[in-house]
Amino acid sequence: MLMEVLSPIEKYLFHEGNYFRCFETFGAHINNNGTRFCVWAPHAREVAVVGDFNEWNGIKHRMVKVNNEGIWELEISDISINSLYKYEITTHDEQKFFKSDPYAFYSELRPNTASIVVDIDNYEWNDSKWINDRLFNGNYEKLPLSIYELHIGSWKRNKDGSFLTYKELANELVPYLKKYRFTHVELLPVSEHPLDLSWGYQTIGYYSITSRYGTPEDFMFFVDALHQNGIGVILDWVPGHFCKDSHGLYMFDGYPTYEYKTSDVRENVVWGTSNFDLSKGEVQSFLISNLIFWIEKYHIDGFRIDAVANIIYWNNKGRNEANPFGVEFLKKLNHTVKNIHPDILTIAEDSTDWEGVTDTIESGGLGFNYKWNMGWMNDVLQYVEADFSQKESLHNNLTFPMLYNHTEKFILPLSHDEVVHGKKSLLNKMPGDYWDKFAQFRLLMAFMITHPGKKLIFMGSEIGQFDEWNNEKELDWFLEEYPLHAALTDFNEDAWNLYYKTKAFWELDYENEGFQWIDCHNHGQRIYSYIRSGKKPNSDYVVVLNFSSVTYHGYKVGVTNMGEYKEIINTDKKKYGGSGQINHKKVKARNEPFHGKDYSIDITLPPYGATILKLVRKRKGT
Repeated sequence: MLMEVLSPIEKYLFHEGNYFRCFETFGAHINNNGTRFCVWAPHAREVAVVGDFNEWNGIKHRMVKVNNEGIWELEISDISINSLYKYEITTHDEQKFFKSDPYAFYSELRPNTASIVVDIDNYEWNDSKWINDRLFNGNYEKLPLSIYELHIGSWKRNKDGSFLTYKELANELVPYLKKYRFTHVELLPVSEHPLDLSWGYQTIGYYSITSRYGTPEDFMFFVDALHQNGIGVILDWVPGHFCKDSHGLYMFDGYPTYEYKTSDVRENVVWGTSNFDLSKGEVQSFLISNLIFWIEKYHIDGFRIDAVANIIYWNNKGRNEANPFGVEFLKKLNHTVKNIHPDILTIAEDSTDWEGVTDTIESGGLGFNYKWNMGWMNDVLQYVEADFSQKESLHNNLTFPMLYNHTEKFILPLSHDEVVHGKKSLLNKMPGDYWDKFAQFRLLMAFMITHPGKKLIFMGSEIGQFDEWNNEKELDWFLEEYPLHAALTDFNEDAWNLYYKTKAFWELDYENEGFQWIDCHNHGQRIYSYIRSGKKPNSDYVVVLNFSSVTYHGYKVGVTNMGEYKEIINTDKKKYGGSGQINHKKVKARNEPFHGKDYSIDITLPPYGATILKLVRKRKGT
């Protein structure tokens, strides 16, 4: 007699959409008697386990249907670790399908498609300090957050062109990220996927770490190594849709199972994928359990939820009709994760104007920690790509985002999507000659780092990648040998370290007290100036940005405090590849009101440059 693996309450919760540890029961689990298999196939007439242990013959290991809703189970005694398997599914009209396990912990390297029996509970973690600090570090909003977005297969490769393993990547990446003081790395999807060109966004195995770069234990080593060095790991996660390869979730038992029943909302024609039916309890249990799985088994720190617009609104119906199942799913996801693991970040990649994405669920929001500020990204890139003659009419592109900055908790993204498909690399977007491009790129980075909101940049930007990102090869690391590229890496190292160390640039990101304009109306000269402040009194940093090629000596700027100001960083420094138009000495404020401020300073403002000055000595009595 079969001893059922799921209890009656677990079955009930699974079908209801409230069983959030499906990975403990579904899939293949090794025990003292053998290996237990459990799968959901509600429309199947018969399900069997096939593999290299039974010559892929379904007659030998037929599963038992344990409830009317379609859960099937079986225990097989003679299966060893690393055995290959699939489910042979027979429909009521005698069709047969061979499917990979939706809950498999590991899968064959593409183009092979079998699931693999593994035990992922034997790794000895050494990141307890990180986990404890993460739990008790308080409010993320008051901390620096600088994210390095990375595609594992094309960051760096071996000399023969092969991929680095997770372990090899850890050894290379840890010192690199520490040099720039990035707080987190965000990985493009690492769940198993059949096609390299999809970058992982067309997923097959939601519970399988991709075998392209090694084993589950190898990936655990990777996460562990980053944690031991104070760096968090965020995964790009795709809960809206999945790829339609025949061995995957699509029409899993011959009929719509994980997807919507009707084709008008099932078929995602833009990406050639199928949309999850987020109204089904079993799909909700599958997806939310997946987040808990990555948190608990792999110690992941956060998730960037891909294509939230495709979840909030009905696919193929435009943005006029919300999908209530999608909206409620996102609320449920965030509520569940925060309830079980309150220290985990959830980030919405959302291009819509849906209100309250980062508001609490109790106040009617979706409950995300952060939202990508796609509007900021589009406006800023349109501005910096424009010729000087066009910038005057686009001046508000850089000021408008501050009008809605406090409506959500934003991350400022300059992501992989902006450096592919003919869009050019960030450096190559800049107009002008070779020198101009570098100067304007440094200026863009200074603007981004000092603007309210957390930060994300895609790999390669920091070295001045000139060509678009190509996922089929590593970054152009040879560029670091060229003087302007080497100087750019020096600048980025200093700039990102300055961001990390300077509370004024992140402590009050989402509060009015953290930012004030000095002058946002200088259309003609293409100059912007503002003040960033922290909680501590007199912690002002004055930021002045010059998007023109003109050098200004004695440029007058209004300030709020009488005292001395020291230039902390200048993008035109010769060390960074600039022309050397910097403020060598401390600048003394004068009792002359300007820009609506009580005092003013005169500075040198470099061409295509930024200067950041800090109040270092406040005059008594002011």
